[in-house]
Amino acid sequence: MESWEHPIDTGEAPEDGSHFDVIVVGGGPGGSAAAAYNALKGNKVLLIEKDVWPRDKPCGDAVGGKSLSHVEELGVLPMIQATPYYQVDSIVFGSANGSQVRVMLPEESYEAKGLMSGYALPRVQFDYMMFKRGAELVRENGGSVIQGFSVNEVLAEEEEGGSKIIGVSGKSGGRRSDNPILSFTASVTIGAGGYNCPVSRKIVELHDEPHKDNEHFCGGYREYWENVSGLEGGTGPIEIHFIDEVLPGYFWLFPVKEGVVNVGIGMLISEQRKQKGMKKSLKQIQKWVIEEHPRFKERFSGSRLVPGSEKGWQLPFGSPRKNAPSFQPRRGAMAGAMSVGDAASLVDPFSGEGIGNALLTAKMTSVHFDKSLHSDGFPEGAAAEYMEDLWNELGGELSNSTKLQRMMKMKRLTNWFVKRASKKPEIGEMMSEMIASKETQRALWSPWFLFKTLVLP
Repeated sequence: MESWEHPIDTGEAPEDGSHFDVIVVGGGPGGSAAAAYNALKGNKVLLIEKDVWPRDKPCGDAVGGKSLSHVEELGVLPMIQATPYYQVDSIVFGSANGSQVRVMLPEESYEAKGLMSGYALPRVQFDYMMFKRGAELVRENGGSVIQGFSVNEVLAEEEEGGSKIIGVSGKSGGRRSDNPILSFTASVTIGAGGYNCPVSRKIVELHDEPHKDNEHFCGGYREYWENVSGLEGGTGPIEIHFIDEVLPGYFWLFPVKEGVVNVGIGMLISEQRKQKGMKKSLKQIQKWVIEEHPRFKERFSGSRLVPGSEKGWQLPFGSPRKNAPSFQPRRGAMAGAMSVGDAASLVDPFSGEGIGNALLTAKMTSVHFDKSLHSDGFPEGAAAEYMEDLWNELGGELSNSTKLQRMMKMKRLTNWFVKRASKKPEIGEMMSEMIASKETQRALWSPWFLFKTLVLP
């Protein structure tokens, strides 16, 4: 059985001033995949991670079919299958009035549609396997990997027509350590450092565009609980509940292995601040739901909170911006740099799932960067092509998810929607494919498809 509890040997750090074809800042799934895909194309890659493995990452922990297609392609799937995980066979959607629909996801129907069934497992396991494999591929192809390295500055220089990112500087042991500052340069620097990625912040800063918009940022809070009733075993549903106390967000129950459930809340930051008398944190709201809510208190009566598992974080949604300054969902690339996943604000606004889009865009960076063409630096034109390609690939899906997210803000509509879904299989299939699809389901982009699925008998 694979272990995720041991250190990962990543070798010696490169010398100060070393040059690479590609620098990747962030060793989560998106960064590890970007490093792996670019290394497989023959690029000399530097993969930088600020933490040291094993490390935790707060998340819902669900890994859908879109993610698994890349996980399989990179050779990580067998590693994951050798660890404890939960096989997702269905999704339960619940509404405020107690209505719920369970959308079954039988494995044979996945195969018929070209989909892959979902897994759920703690990010401490999943990220470990992704980083380990990414680091192997980077080093096998002449690159380097550094753990425990904080990027203090994203380096840029002026050129004709504007600025260009040329690399990063920072040091091991954290910003306050006495270790020397090291600088590294590259033809392209890829930002994969999550919602507060220094590379993505530098990109928007140099173009005088906003990085954070509370209308498109969600607060998330997660705990692990043992022995939650109704979710026993190693195979079964994940649950998403749109209940009064959490609307316009949702309360989730995602088992991650037998006997252990990821329990959490997600809510748009702007909506949380609008709540009447809302002075409670997501942690306090979740405590009330678990202890007092009539539908959930009995399910948690014999359960136990895993000590130290309480963590919060932010999710930058890929919902389209009104009057965006330049590119949708926000500027995510420029001369010398691209960003992926959360760093590019690509979390699905309805499901909250971000790993699939992170892995998809990670692969896209290896298509748009060509070291023979871009040896003098990744040009502004190529950056624009990357952003346009990204939105062409994901824009329809993210736009439809935004519409569903907005629908769920309305209690009566949510109740009607879930009740209708329980009686109309097409709605359940649509919802499940948004989470489990191996590739973007282009049918979901059509307003007519949504109308006939939701409204027509």
